[in-house]
Amino acid sequence: MRVTDLRTIIVELPLARPTLNSSGVGHDRIRCVLVFLDTDVGVTGESFLFTNGGRRIEVLETMVQSLKPAVVGSDVRHAERIWDKLWRELYFLGHKGVTIFGLAAIDTALWDAKGKALNASFTSMLGSAHDRIPVYSSAGLWLSATPDELAKEAAGYVAQGFAGVKMRVGKKHIEEDVERVAAVRKAIGPKVSLMCDASRGFTADHAIRLGRKLEAFDLTWYEEPVPPYDHRGSGRVAAAIDTPIASGETEATRYGFREMLAHGSADIWMADLGRVGGVSEFIKVAHLAAAHDIAISNHLFTEPSLSILGAFANATWLEYMPWTAMLYRERMVIEDGHAVVPDRPGLGFTFDPDAIERYRVR
Repeated sequence: MRVTDLRTIIVELPLARPTLNSSGVGHDRIRCVLVFLDTDVGVTGESFLFTNGGRRIEVLETMVQSLKPAVVGSDVRHAERIWDKLWRELYFLGHKGVTIFGLAAIDTALWDAKGKALNASFTSMLGSAHDRIPVYSSAGLWLSATPDELAKEAAGYVAQGFAGVKMRVGKKHIEEDVERVAAVRKAIGPKVSLMCDASRGFTADHAIRLGRKLEAFDLTWYEEPVPPYDHRGSGRVAAAIDTPIASGETEATRYGFREMLAHGSADIWMADLGRVGGVSEFIKVAHLAAAHDIAISNHLFTEPSLSILGAFANATWLEYMPWTAMLYRERMVIEDGHAVVPDRPGLGFTFDPDAIERYRVR
C-alpha cells in the first residue's frame, strides 16, 4: 500500500455571492490546489487546499510539491509516522502557516487513501461516535447585507433544512450589530440556532460590550471576537459573558490549541483541516478537547470534516460552506437539520473529473 506518485491540479471556483466580514477584505472566488496521492494498490488519496480570491495558491502548491520526495514510497497505513517525518523535515522553515498547510494536504490524502485501500470509512476506523451531525449554514449573512436582507436570507436557510445559521458582525457602532442580529433572530424564530462571527475584528473591550448586548438573542456561540494571537483577550471575553466563545480556525497544530486551553480562550474549538495540520492533528486536537470537556466543530473543508467529526463524541456542529461542493461526485445529505455522515471508503467524498476539467486553471 505504498504511494507511487503525488500530483496537483489548480482549479478556480466562483462564489455564488461575494463575501465580506470585519476584515474588510471580500472575494468572489477561491482557488484550490487539488492533491492526489496515487498508490500501488490502485486507489488514490485526495485532499485540497484553498486561498480566498485565488491569491498565492501557487505558494501552497509549491509547498506540497516540495514534500513529494519525502512521501513517495511510503506506506499509506503509516500516516502518523509520515506526519512526524515531515514535521521534522520542516523544522528549518517553522511549524505554522504555509509549511503546515503543505503537511496537512499530504496527511489528509494519506488518510483518504488508507480508508479506500481498506474499504473502510474514516469514521468507522476511529470508532463511529455519530452517524449524523447538526449542521448550520455559513453560506452568507455577510456584513454587507442590510437587516431586511439578512432576515430574508436567514429564513431561506431555515427553509432549506439547516438547524442553525451563522451571521457576521463587525459594524463600527455596536447598535448596528445589535439591530442586525435582532432582525435575524426574529426571522428564524427562537428554536433555530444562531451563531455570530466577529471574524477577529474587535478589541476585547468592544467584544465584551457587544457580547453582553447580544446575550438577549440566545446565541449558540460568539465566534472569534478578537484577533487569534490575543489568547488573553479572548479569555477575558469568555469570562465576561455567558455566551460560549468559539475559536481556533487559525490555530496551527495541537500546540496552538494547547495555548488556547492555557488561557481559557474558547468554549468550542473550531479546527481548520488545512491550518491545523491535517487529519492526524485534527484527531489530537479533538482528543485534547475531550480531555477537558470542550466541544469541537470544523472550519470550512465541509465535506471531509463531516467524516472526521463523525468519529468524535465531543463533536457538536458541522459548518456548511458550499464553496467546494461542486468539485465532488457525491452530495452531502441533510435530514432534520443534521448532515448524514457518509459510510463510504476514506473520507467519503471523491473529486469529479468533469468538474476538475471545467474549473481547471492549468
